[in-house]
Formats: sequence, structure tokens, C-alpha cells
Amino acid sequence: MAEPRTGLRVDGDVVPAGAPGATLLDVLRASGNFAAKGACRRGECGACTVLVGDRAVLACTTLAALVTDEVTTAAGLGDDAADLRAAFADHAAFQCGFCTPGQVVRAEAVLRERVERGRDEIVRAMSGNVCRCTGYRQIVDAVCAVAQSRQCFRKVSS
Repeated sequence: MAEPRTGLRVDGDVVPAGAPGATLLDVLRASGNFAAKGACRRGECGACTVLVGDRAVLACTTLAALVTDEVTTAAGLGDDAADLRAAFADHAAFQCGFCTPGQVVRAEAVLRERVERGRDEIVRAMSGNVCRCTGYRQIVDAVCAVAQSRQCFRKVSS
């Protein structure tokens, strides 16, 4: 029988793994990491989006005990997402800011796939993250701008 894990690697640090039934969001927040937001706690809004490895997951519906790869929150993206954070600011892609960490993490995951996408495909890729303030246009504009600068944006002629 495998020994239970005592810690998770989060943003480069090891944090306690939490109780056997704890969600990844519970473990993050118990360890003082508040970048992932606990909004719906049902996997409906995307505010808790983090990277596990390079895959975007909803921390509120992921059991911490099943996480084996490095967890990266918006706070842990650092310089890797500096262009993305700048684009969010340049395109006014956030207003209240509550959904921003999850939006940035989801966008970074989409961009890391290095798949050439058009605007409509970026809209679909970002659709799991809810924003009640912006109306999404600015968020998609920001992600498209970074996709273009990272050379993974496909312009679709009208």
C-alpha cells in the first residue's frame, strides 16, 4: 500500500497535503495561498483555476490527494505571464479583479499549448471562466494580443 503524501508542491514550495478528502482549493487556502478564489465551489465559475503541471484545473473540484504534479497559481506564474498581465491591464480586461487570477491562469494554459488559434477558438478555450464585469471582449482582446506576440494566433480573414 502506498504511503499517504505529506505535502504538495505549490508555486515552488511544499505545503501540507491536507485531510484525505480536502480539495486542492482547501489545501491552498489553508496554507495561506489565496490567489485561487473560492467563489462557487462547484466548478462553475473558474475563479479557482490553477495549473497542475501545464493543465488548467478547477481547484474547488480537484481532490488534493490526487494531485501529483507541481501546482502553479496566478501568484506563482511570475515572469512567465508578465506579458499576459500587461495585456490585461492594457486592454482593461478586469474591473473588480475577482476573476482575474483564474482568467490569467486559464489564458496562460491556453497559450502554453502553442496551438495556433483564431479569436473564436480563444473564446471557446476561455469559456469556462466567468466574469460578471467586463463582458469578456477585453479579456479575449488581451489573450489574442499575447497569442499574436507569442506567435500562436491565427488571423481569420473576414
